[in-house]
Amino acid sequence: MEDSPRRTIRSFVKREGRLTNGQQQALDKLWPKYGIDYQPQLIDLNTIFGRQCERILEIGFGNGESLWQMACQQPEKDFIGIEVHRPGVGRLLAKIEASNLHNIKLICHDAVDVLKQQIADHSLDRVQLFFPDPWHKKKHHKRRIVQHEFAELVAQKLKPNGIFHLATDWQDYAEHMVAVLNNCDRLQNLSPQCDFVPRPDERPLTKFEQRGQRLGHGVWDLFYKAI
Repeated sequence: MEDSPRRTIRSFVKREGRLTNGQQQALDKLWPKYGIDYQPQLIDLNTIFGRQCERILEIGFGNGESLWQMACQQPEKDFIGIEVHRPGVGRLLAKIEASNLHNIKLICHDAVDVLKQQIADHSLDRVQLFFPDPWHKKKHHKRRIVQHEFAELVAQKLKPNGIFHLATDWQDYAEHMVAVLNNCDRLQNLSPQCDFVPRPDERPLTKFEQRGQRLGHGVWDLFYKAI
């Protein structure tokens, strides 16, 4: 779980705060069982999971609640979660162990490095990016993870007809996502209007999202197919 050499612009800032004792213990004891260390070489997912099946990769899983729910509800699929903030990683490790899940592995590193160096081309059935940092100030828009280069990278890692599913609760970022992804020749917007889709059932409704709905906040889901 070591940092790589810094790129010029990153889409995240580590503000992880203090680890609880439980989170630290989970990292110490459970990482060898459920973690994938970052190394600049391709990983063999069939070997890591011990089977060949549908593979879903989630970027920035936060506290891991929705990713854990999906792994519990879909044991026939394998999940890879990427998160740079160790408290969230520790929390999810503890939940995985408590639930005795065998279909989920975690990586604690920059997702762009992982995609470029560790994930083989055309190996993923789905990539998920839920509620990434919106970097709402205009001067920070360049730090948003959804940019043309990133869209091309995701498309390269998806199997033909694989799905890129995004969600955000910032309308400005949602519109930015559409503008960027609709201009990626390797991705096709699956909305009839080439913009947004209703929240699909497979994306769990988190407490954060439920609270936002009560306050009248919108959420925008986007579905793209690799072509």
